[in-house]
Amino acid sequence: MRLAANKAAARFAPPARDSTYAERPLVPVWAALGVAMAGGFALDAAFPSLGWWPLAFVAVTLALVSLVGRSLWGSVLVGVAFGAAFYFPHVSWASQFLGDDPLGWVPWVALATAETLVLAVLSPLITLAYRWLPRWRDTASARLAVLPALVAGAWMARELVLGSWPYSGFPWGRLGMSQSESPIAPVASWLGVSGLGFLMVALCAGAVEAVRWAARVKQARADDARARSVARWSGALPVGLLAVVMTVVPQFPTADAGTIRVGAVQGNGPAAYADQRAPQDVLRSQLAASTPLESERVDVVVWPEGGVDSDPAADQATARMLSAAADSYGAPILLNAASEVGDLVYNTSFLWTEDGPVATHAKRHPVPFGEYIPDRWLYGAIVPGLVDLLVREYTPGADSPVVDLGRASVGLAICFDVAFDDVIQEGVHDGAQVFMFQTNNADFRGTDENLQQLAIARMRAIETGRSVVNLSTTGTSQVFAPDGSTLQALPFDEAGLMVAEIELRDGLTAGTALGPWIQGLALWGTLASLAALAIAARRRLS
Repeated sequence: MRLAANKAAARFAPPARDSTYAERPLVPVWAALGVAMAGGFALDAAFPSLGWWPLAFVAVTLALVSLVGRSLWGSVLVGVAFGAAFYFPHVSWASQFLGDDPLGWVPWVALATAETLVLAVLSPLITLAYRWLPRWRDTASARLAVLPALVAGAWMARELVLGSWPYSGFPWGRLGMSQSESPIAPVASWLGVSGLGFLMVALCAGAVEAVRWAARVKQARADDARARSVARWSGALPVGLLAVVMTVVPQFPTADAGTIRVGAVQGNGPAAYADQRAPQDVLRSQLAASTPLESERVDVVVWPEGGVDSDPAADQATARMLSAAADSYGAPILLNAASEVGDLVYNTSFLWTEDGPVATHAKRHPVPFGEYIPDRWLYGAIVPGLVDLLVREYTPGADSPVVDLGRASVGLAICFDVAFDDVIQEGVHDGAQVFMFQTNNADFRGTDENLQQLAIARMRAIETGRSVVNLSTTGTSQVFAPDGSTLQALPFDEAGLMVAEIELRDGLTAGTALGPWIQGLALWGTLASLAALAIAARRRLS
């Protein structure tokens, strides 16, 4: 009986370890560059305006295939190909920031190049995961379960560094954000946006390993054809199960806390950096588009970032106009303007009543090279003509991103702050029952920037289980329900008003509670695991 059992076990045992299996590239380097570039273009197409979200899985798979078996310098080269193919089209809108200036292309090329280089330098993390784990353990469980998780962790570690460094990072183009309109978006409410991205990479890496495992088993000798067939297809099981779970998981529930009625105004004024305008032109456009609110009942009026083009805390004429408007609407105005406090300038949102401001919040992450110049001495020596254009520099705020309306607590994120997890996390933990995102997209008219930002806002609604009002000076502006569905919308480049009864929600989603822990585990857990595997591999080879 024992002999029979041993024979049966042998039939289902994995094929003998192939010491070169982990080291062999799947494609030669010249082909890997083309595969990586195709992956980068596919990832860009997964985001708006095309928004073909399934291509994100194609992109990740192609990127992984191009990195398997590469040398460290080879993986950097492949990372450059992938990063350039993604970032140069993805942030091409940055070339519009300076309008018709002959050097307007510089911000775009500088941003895309910086992101590409950081991504490329960190790409060897993925290659090392493919190299070192099989040296430690080359079994079916290691190949089909542990390796995809480690590769996903390495991908997320790279993404987290890109989102936080240098100069506070640029968390734009995160993998999970590509899925705002896909059926797997609710996963973010359980694991956060980074957790969703982790599972996406794990799914793609698992599929790659399932194919490689099946090919390896096919080449192995086996007496029992049925056992060989079972072993070949066993790799598809974890991938299939993960795909099903990701597709059917519902959104994490939050508690109903009533409703508020919101009037959101898109003034479509001349709010771009390069727009020609007279003093208070932007404010007048907001007031004109808000006129119908005098006959509406709302609990709060929302204006976009830069909707007031003078400092209402210092300009008495502007302050009187705002107080009169709040009185005529019968509701406070959540507005935004550049505001000075001593020698410092802040990008500030005010909750303004007929009696003046009652609460403020300053933007947490001013945009480097857009709202301030880091290391001005250095970049001023390189491109003085561009650096000297930006005279006023914003200071990062430190106050809570939540204001109290009395009937509701409102979480705020000003423009690109919506892409930073810490601002959203702090808002939810400080009691935000709804989010109102104020932005100024006028600098990027005719580009994909506003649609990319809109996708981030939609994902924040799903992730936090909160309604979201995403309001732009020039559009596109939308109101999202807590499940990410669109309640109302204003088209691009038109003045308009949205009046909506929106839900308030209490309680944390699992994604909000676990998100920072998942990010920490993805970053530090991956680095620690790779270090341990490097030591184990060295000992094994010595």
